[in-house]
Parts: sequence; structure tokens; C-alpha cells
Amino acid sequence: MTQQLFLTALLVHDYDEAIQFYVEKLGFEVRLDNVLSPQKRWVVVAPAGSRAGCILLAKAETERQAAYVGNQTGGRVFLFLNTDDFKKDYAAYLERGVRCVEEPRYENYGTVSVFEDLYGNRLDLIQHIEPYGMLE
Repeated sequence: MTQQLFLTALLVHDYDEAIQFYVEKLGFEVRLDNVLSPQKRWVVVAPAGSRAGCILLAKAETERQAAYVGNQTGGRVFLFLNTDDFKKDYAAYLERGVRCVEEPRYENYGTVSVFEDLYGNRLDLIQHIEPYGMLE
């Protein structure tokens, strides 16, 4: 049996503001936006052109869930975005107003910088020196 991780849930305060950030600021695309009830939608976004790595934008429904919006990983990086053109994407993020919290640095695996989404969740923008073996 073969399994694949196909969605990662991300708690958000509002569907539309989260869609706007991920689409307009990070260049993602909306894969699904289905209304399930007057209060709930099934919203899936992913990096434009990618075949994997989808995020389910899940609106917090309780106070407990709302308390975790922006801090689902205790301040650690939540998303790792691989790019084939770090300089271009880095400049685009800055131009679009994405908050950079760590300037680019060069590691043995490639170039990386840390950004934050609209709620404070951290994400790495990475250009690997060579294909990242375990992800192929």
C-alpha cells in the first residue's frame, strides 16, 4: 500500500483574508473553495503549478482553536517552500510586503530565508543546491 500526505491543515481567523495572503503575497493558487455550511468552507491552496504540498485553510471554530492561529508550531517554521529561483522569489515576497524575519543565509543544503504569514506562522523559502533526495 502506498500512502501520500496530501493536505496540511492551517488554522486561520478568516477564509478570505487567508486566501488573499496566500494567493496575492505568496503566489499560491486556490485549488478548491467549497461551501460546506454557512460557517464552514473547504479551502485548499497550493504553490502555483505544484502537484503536491496543499494547505487546507481551516477557520478556527472555537476559542481554543483561535488561540493557536499563528502559533501552530510553537514558533518553529511551519512551511518549507522549495524554489528554483531564490533571488526572484525573495525579491517578490519583499515587494509584496511579506514579513522577512531572517535574512538569507547560505547553508550546506542551499540558500534559505524565513518569512511569516499574515498570522505569524513561519515559513522557509529555500533553494536547494541539488534536488532534495527524500522529496523526489
